[in-house]
Amino acid sequence: MSKTWEHYDLGAHHHARAAHNYQEASKYSQAEEHEKAMHHAYLAHGHSQSAIQHETEAARLHAEECESSASPSVRTTVREEAA
Repeated sequence: MSKTWEHYDLGAHHHARAAHNYQEASKYSQAEEHEKAMHHAYLAHGHSQSAIQHETEAARLHAEECESSASPSVRTTVREEAA
């Protein structure tokens, strides 16, 4: 598996963990167990942040792969349009 897909996979895993922890936080909040709810909300936030970092890295790697595979004329045209 390429590094790009590893980051996408890890990002998806962290999103799933975040969703699970948000659900747990909701259950504990409804049961008025606020310390446990806050703990799970904290964990969910951490997983969300990790997911964002992995997705950002995957996007960066993907852009590098696309740029390196593009022909020189395409790269020149894109740079000229950006300027």
